[in-house]
Amino acid sequence: MAESNKTKIDPRVVRTRQLLKHALIELLQEMEPEKITVNRIAEKATINRVTFYLHYRDIQDMMEKMADEMVEAIKLAMTKTVEEKKTGSDDVILLGLLEHIAENASFYKVMIGSYRIPIFQEKLKDIFVQKITEGVAKRSLQEHGIQQDFAIWFGSSALLGTIVSWLRNDMPYSPQFLARQFALLLRRGDLELLEKSTF
Repeated sequence: MAESNKTKIDPRVVRTRQLLKHALIELLQEMEPEKITVNRIAEKATINRVTFYLHYRDIQDMMEKMADEMVEAIKLAMTKTVEEKKTGSDDVILLGLLEHIAENASFYKVMIGSYRIPIFQEKLKDIFVQKITEGVAKRSLQEHGIQQDFAIWFGSSALLGTIVSWLRNDMPYSPQFLARQFALLLRRGDLELLEKSTF
């Protein structure tokens, strides 16, 4: 029997990384990103500075790894929701994404809503660009006089901007309601950019 390619991560490593991530999020709620140091993160996480460097090269490396984990979590959430609902209806397309964001609100409010830390914003927008591009590829927009690249820019920026506003306003609408609103807007514009994409 072949060994699995995935090596199991020690639970202590997972726990330490979680402590570090929570510490960073808490510090970002208290101060500007540029004022945060490794010492402050380690102190807040109740670990020593040396332990931080066992997991990350520096704060930038930590941010990059957190952003990559965010992308994987979002993709998994979207895929899972579409599979569970067994439908590609308009209000289901973005439901997994929005529910995931709501479940991890403290993280997203800081990383996307408050500071809009570039790496997190860029990674999130990349996901939207990819999904909208898939939708656009399945539909000719030329008959509407719409350039494909413009539709992708517009759709991804509008989606990101709406989610940022939702977070900044303390998420006044449920993920279900917001997903339906997006779907209505897409239908109203007759673009169907996201509903044709495959999650």
